[in-house]
Order: sequence, then C-alpha cells, then structure tokens
Amino acid sequence: MHSHDHEHPHEHDHDQPHAHDRGHEHAHPHEHPHNHDHDHAHYVDEFHEHHGEELSPEQQQELAEHLWRLENVELTTVGVDVGSSTSHLMFARVHLQRLAQALSSRFVVVHREVLWRSPIMLTPYRPDDTIDAERLNAFVHDAYHEAGLERADVDSGAVILTGEALKRTNARAIAAVFAEESGKFVCASAGHHLEALMAAHGSGAVALSRQRHATILNVDLGGGTSKFALIRDGEVLHTAAVAVGGRLATRGPDGRIARVEGPARQAARAAGIHLELGAILDGSNEARLVGAWCDVLVSLIRQEPASGLAAELLLTEQLPSAVRPDAITFSGGVAEFIYGREHGGYDDFGPALAAAVRGALGDRRIGLPLLDPGQGIRATVIGASQFTVQLSGSTIAVSDPTILPLHNLPVLYPRLDLGSDFSTSQVAREIGESIKRLDLVDGEDAVALAFRWPGDPLYGRLRALAEGIRDGMPRSFERQLPLVLLLDRDVGRTLGEILKRDLAVRSNIVSVDGMQLKELDYVDIGEILEPTRVVPVVIKSLLFAGS
Repeated sequence: MHSHDHEHPHEHDHDQPHAHDRGHEHAHPHEHPHNHDHDHAHYVDEFHEHHGEELSPEQQQELAEHLWRLENVELTTVGVDVGSSTSHLMFARVHLQRLAQALSSRFVVVHREVLWRSPIMLTPYRPDDTIDAERLNAFVHDAYHEAGLERADVDSGAVILTGEALKRTNARAIAAVFAEESGKFVCASAGHHLEALMAAHGSGAVALSRQRHATILNVDLGGGTSKFALIRDGEVLHTAAVAVGGRLATRGPDGRIARVEGPARQAARAAGIHLELGAILDGSNEARLVGAWCDVLVSLIRQEPASGLAAELLLTEQLPSAVRPDAITFSGGVAEFIYGREHGGYDDFGPALAAAVRGALGDRRIGLPLLDPGQGIRATVIGASQFTVQLSGSTIAVSDPTILPLHNLPVLYPRLDLGSDFSTSQVAREIGESIKRLDLVDGEDAVALAFRWPGDPLYGRLRALAEGIRDGMPRSFERQLPLVLLLDRDVGRTLGEILKRDLAVRSNIVSVDGMQLKELDYVDIGEILEPTRVVPVVIKSLLFAGS
C-alpha cells in the first residue's frame, strides 16, 4: 500500500470519550458540527471573491452551510470484532473532507474520535462448539444502549470475523445478527493473512513504521494463533501465522484443565508433558509448555528456517528472511500483559506466555528493540468510512448494465509500478499475491482491481496489463465472474475494451476511471442512472484505531 488516502498529516485521534459522547449528540452523514464559523466565513469570502455580491446574514449562513456540505462528511461508525477467543466493538465519529482540488471525488479522514468502547467479552459458545448468536446479539444490543445510540444513528460499520467465527454455521448465525445493517456494513472474513494485515494497521504498527521510516515486525499474540506482519515504511510486505496462543488450553475454577485445543497437545508432546482434560498442571510443567510455545515464537521472529514444533504449528508459509526488521511491536490480548497494561488472569496461559516473551526480550533471544504501537487487544477496525462518488458517463465502460448493482467487492491493489517496465507475468504474479493477502480464492467471489496508471495510454502497455489480469485470475474468468476495474487515469474504458474485444474474456467488465483506492477498501457499484449516465460508487474504507 503505497498510499493511505483516508489518512491525513493533520489528523487527530481522540481515544478518550467525552461525557457528552455517551448521549445523543452524534452526527449523521453530511450533518455539520455545531461550530464551523471559521469555515463558513472562508466559503462566503470565496463566493464574494468570485461573484462580488453582497448577501444577507441569512443568505450567507445558508450558502456557507451548503458549501460546507459539499466538502465535508461526518459519519458515526461501528467496528465489531468477533474472534475465536474474544469479541468487542467500538463506536467512533469520523470527519471526512474533500481534497483541496476542485470537485475531487476523494475524501480524507481529518478527524476521528472514539465515542465508546465495549468491554472485552469471551466469545460465547454453545455446547456444540458453535457461536451463541443470541448472546452475541444481546451483547451488541447492550453496547448500543450503553453508548446512547440507536441502530438508525449509525451510518456505517465493519464486522470482522476471525478464527472460529469463520466456520460456515458460525458465519451464518453472526451475519443474521447484523442482517438489517447489511447494506451499510462491510462484513470481512479474515483468514490468517488478512487478520495479520488488519492487526498491523489496527495496532498502530503501520503508522509507526511510516513515521519512523523503519522496518517493523508486528506480532499479534491472540488466544488461538499468533500473526506476524513485516512492515517497511508503512507498507505490509509479508504476513504469516502460527498456532500459538494464550487460550489454546484453559483452566476451570478448580485449576484443572477444562479445554485443550489440538495445537496445545502438539506443544505438550514436544515438551514431554501430558496435557489432558481434568488434569492439574504443576508449575514446572506449565513452564515447559509455555517455553515450547515461546521457543516457536522466538524462532519465527528470528526468521530461522522452521523445523520441529515450529514447522508443525505453522499455518502459512513463514516470513522470508530477505527483509530484516529494525524493531518489534506486539498486539493482541497477550500484548496487554507484555506492555504491563493488564495484570489479571483469565483462566488461560496468556500471562505466562507474555512473561516468557518478556524474558526472551530481556535475554536478547529476541534481539530487537521493543516499541509500543499503542493498541493491544483492540488492534482492529473502529468502523468504516463510507461516501458516494458520482462519476460521469464518459469515464465508465460497462459491458452489461444488467449485472449492476454490485455490493461490497473487496479491492485488490497489486503492488505494481506501472510507470516503469513491467511484464504480463509480473502483473499476474502480483494479482495472485494481492488475492492471497486478503485471504481470497480466485474464482470464488467477484472482486475489484485497482491500479494507478502513470504516463500515456499506449496500447502495447495496456495490452500487457490486460493479459496479466487475464492470467492472474484464470478461475474468475473461467467461471465468468464479473470484474470491476478502478483506475485513477482515463484508461479504464480502453483497458476494458482490450479485455472484452481483443482477449475475448467472457466475464462482464465494469471499468471506472478517476478513482484512487487501496487495500482494505470495499466498493459498491450502483446501477447506471439515466439520463445522466452516471454510476454511483460507494467506497468503504476500513478505519483503524491505531492509524
């Protein structure tokens, strides 16, 4: 991600809710804040400068309100995180402002404010190991009540499902909880790579890497897995995951082992101890179990070739060793203990694992300086920005208007420099990598592809790009899934025509120009509006507390 369009150098992040934020003073889309006199005066002065006319005070106010609404959007948004071990949500208010150039379709977040954070809840399960949707629904309902909000007050949101929540029966039950908001919510199913990517952003590690121009390794230590994200200058280069976590085994009130996951049994076997339900784990055996987990983490942090238990527990390919970090950060539930923000116990092995990791930092087995990115267990989305862009008919190409509307398409952003020489195979490879980063599968769901195109629209170069798109998504074209192309320059129509006419792809193509998007964006493409021939495009950008 070379650019972070919804972030702004003057952005403020107010994490602490004010007293009035618990009430009903929440803003709606295009609703202006209570005090923008300075902005209003600026807009009125602009009008006078161009028109030279005197206005009455009432007219000035009305004009200023109208002009302010053209340039500004305010949203109340919610971020919901449902994971294998814990679930939580938070409400935030975000202020987006149109970029300075006249009638730009791009907005950036200039202010965000967390209004209310829920307690951390252990994700509720039924006896059959499915998530208890009724209890989850009650949790969400209570959160709205405690925050002083109605569902109608929330303009947009993001629901992130990870781990056990991704299982088919669980995902269906959770989707039902948010069914009435389906039109304005992004629901993202995060596998290991996407979860690592989101943790890197949500923790603040990506922002820290960008600010320091440094390479940072963020390790997200959760209940069931640990995720790694290698970040250079604010761009996540590589992600990985391993089955090491603080809640792979839990104790009951009597101190006996109450639950054991498969990876915990593997670690116990490697440590030479017996881990069974109902057993008491004494101090020395606990130390051996936690030490085995810590050794795996240390090995992967050091980017050593995985062997033994580390190779058994890896859930993805490990991080490549070509890029080495300058510093390390931690996020996730276990990180709260590493940074000393949490001291209690949760009938699991999180505190012991944190102590082992702190020991590895202290004795230099982890030979990296420790930085605090700011967010631990809440290293997730705070919601989603959402705004509509109207595009003129001259910048779009739609092969079959009957496929519209299309909703909640994840945006793939291949890491390509199209201003320099590139090959068809390079385009195909980078598209494949972008699919993997978001834990998507070619041919399963429709997606949007975003590109930046510097330079002239030369046919040979556009043809190479089109061939790379075709080769990079063979299953999608074989199954004739629709493909949305989003480009920043006026080449979208030509690119779409090359795919349809010259390469004879059978998929329907929707090509839109004048758009700048990035990973972790989602788009809705509306129906063509007659007679103006415009297409409404809703861009939903995930927002992170740590940005």
